[in-house]
Amino acid sequence: MNSSTARQLLEINRKFYDQFGPHFSATRKKLQPGVKRILETIQADESVLDLGCGNGNFLRDLTRRGHQAALLGVDFSLPLLRDAESTPGVVFCEADLSQLPVFSSQLSVEDGWNVITMFATLHHIPSMETRLDILRTVKKILNPNGRFILSNWQFLNSEKLRARIQPWDRVGLDANDLDEGDTLLDWRSGGEGLRYAHQFSAEELAGLADQAGMRVLDSFLSDGESGNLGLYQIWG
Repeated sequence: MNSSTARQLLEINRKFYDQFGPHFSATRKKLQPGVKRILETIQADESVLDLGCGNGNFLRDLTRRGHQAALLGVDFSLPLLRDAESTPGVVFCEADLSQLPVFSSQLSVEDGWNVITMFATLHHIPSMETRLDILRTVKKILNPNGRFILSNWQFLNSEKLRARIQPWDRVGLDANDLDEGDTLLDWRSGGEGLRYAHQFSAEELAGLADQAGMRVLDSFLSDGESGNLGLYQIWG
């Protein structure tokens, strides 16, 4: 994928979350079952960096459990961060994760983060090159014995979501310029919007982990009525 197409895809999502952030946040008041499962594995003394923190619900639940170590949430969407910032004991910052290598030094902690999470976020990052830049940076700021935990939307597992797939000419792009798995989906709450997402396979993610200098320690499906709308993985 060329850089111009990647920028267009990022801009599609930026516009979506600027316009529909409050509506999106309203649909994300409860943690997904897979996220709850991950929550149970995090110890109170582990520092946690949540990349793509959205409205902060994951970190908010950690504080409710009496978390004692550093908690930091990062997201580019100001409408979502406005909801997140009402959480005491958590630091939030606005930043574009596609530029993570540029500002990663501002996120570093002594000895590296014990846990870095990235729930439902990597699938909004276009191009193999940009994803690898982000993942290699995650590896750099992660404690040597730390865990990177991510989830990715498996929207093709849902007939309802497949019906929301839109042609690329709606945003002035040619399907031939996109990578396999790249998809344009519509949104129907509070008006009609469009957003970009990438459908990852477990094999594709394993390849990314390897190229980023990590390996997949665990993998499971969760979420949705059928329990297969989120692919969760733990890397180390």
